[in-house]
Amino acid sequence: MHHADADILREQLRLVSIPAPPFGEAERAAWVLERFRAIGLADVRADEAGNVVGTWAADGADGAPVVVAAHLDTVFPAGTEVTPRHEGKRIYAPGITDNCRGLAGMLAIARVLAESGPAAQRPVVFAASVGEEGIGDLRGVKHLFREDSPLRQAAAFVALDGSGMRRIVHRAIGSRRLRVEVTGPGGHSWSDRGAANPIVALGAAAAEIGTLARPEPQRSALTVARMAGGSSVNAIPESAWMELDMRSEVADALARMEESVRGVLARAVDEENGSRRMGTEPLRLKVTVIGDRPSGETPAGHPLVRAAMDITGSLGSPPELVGSSTDANVPMALGIPSIAMGVGGDSGGIHTLDEWYSNDGGALGVERGLLVVLAAAGA
Repeated sequence: MHHADADILREQLRLVSIPAPPFGEAERAAWVLERFRAIGLADVRADEAGNVVGTWAADGADGAPVVVAAHLDTVFPAGTEVTPRHEGKRIYAPGITDNCRGLAGMLAIARVLAESGPAAQRPVVFAASVGEEGIGDLRGVKHLFREDSPLRQAAAFVALDGSGMRRIVHRAIGSRRLRVEVTGPGGHSWSDRGAANPIVALGAAAAEIGTLARPEPQRSALTVARMAGGSSVNAIPESAWMELDMRSEVADALARMEESVRGVLARAVDEENGSRRMGTEPLRLKVTVIGDRPSGETPAGHPLVRAAMDITGSLGSPPELVGSSTDANVPMALGIPSIAMGVGGDSGGIHTLDEWYSNDGGALGVERGLLVVLAAAGA
């Protein structure tokens, strides 16, 4: 991969110059689709969710495929300036690492397979996925592994995400995200005093949620992330809202946390309603699930994880097994052997406007990705 290092970086720079905001990945997807075709992948297409998919298979390869994915989207809204800025070895641009590095690495691996045609027992399906970040809620990979999808029989899944040479994600941190809305009659802060107050109810709930015991506390988290409401300092709010993020590596912990949170919310609203002035309208509570990422784990001793560790070590980097929330969550939760890994280089400022990438060791990262994919494909 070292001879192609400069070309891979140029492709990464081209990718970051094409905006891919949440739910706005179409332009970047179209560019990747044309690259898949130019590389020579078979059955290149965009699916109903907006994912771009193409397949490589060696002569005689058959059976369950290996799926290699890199997500198209960024966390940055439409209109964000994405022109790369070079300062020494660093390249600054929102999304330059997450996930233009993953996409560039995936394209490089696909190109090597298509050009050199190594012997491999299994086909490799390449997927540039939509909706990996934030409110995208893994919608692209959820579509790839939907109930009637043949990819549910995949032999392995490898997500290429970001930079680095050491980390191997084999544990999926699941999440459940809730939007809570409380509405009431509102009114003037003096003449309508005694009306139930949505902010008071949510404030009380937030305070109690902050004290809840977490199941599996070393492997779970519960965050009150955002709150807002009201329209004026001299008005009783008509509405207030709050968003919560629950995370865990343990599948049933999410359900237990959600049950506790919903109980707290119901009690807080009931208590505020119980203290309202006679004859005034009660508060109404609405809870909506706005994010649902499953948990899972590919055991450290599984051949896919062992291969990734051995390859990482052979390239001079001590492997580090970690948990994270990536496209690998979905296939991992389905029992498909899955990992996520970076594709070399160094980075910082991820998910900020000062995100940067340095290509030190970039070629080794792509080589690592290629060797892991070949191992999974039975080469």
